[in-house]
Amino acid sequence: MELHLPPLATVCAATARPFAAGDRVVSRLVRDLATGALARFDVAEAASAGFAVAGAPVCQWVQVFKARTSDADSARLLRLNAENLFLTLADPSAPPAPENARLIQFLALVLERKKILRPRGPAAGRSRQLYEHARTKQLYEVPTGELSPEFFLSLQEQLGVLVGGK
Repeated sequence: MELHLPPLATVCAATARPFAAGDRVVSRLVRDLATGALARFDVAEAASAGFAVAGAPVCQWVQVFKARTSDADSARLLRLNAENLFLTLADPSAPPAPENARLIQFLALVLERKKILRPRGPAAGRSRQLYEHARTKQLYEVPTGELSPEFFLSLQEQLGVLVGGK
């Protein structure tokens, strides 16, 4: 599963101010209801509460802004595969958005099957499963839920938007 997105913007979509190295940036994927097109909006974390755009939110994540180093790196970052999407959405340094919980759980299952993630048992409170990323040894807490037909039906639209379906 690959998705082509524009790279992280260099200016805030809400304030039009350039990002500085170390700024926390909220990235949002939004689907235009009229055309079905997927758009990315990067907003400074301080301005994100008051920022609203028309469309259906698909997911959001927080990342630290780093200045781009080369065109080769930006081309690599444009390809968003299942592993990159999981690592971005489940980043332990930023709490996941509630609308991303199902997608994170699904991606963890896909990556566990590919042996990219290793299950390490339930996390404290037993409402989360602990996974270890095989390459980096980073631990991720993934929300748990029942894998019912309703789970997959609710996930179907979100995945359809990400891979280009309706």
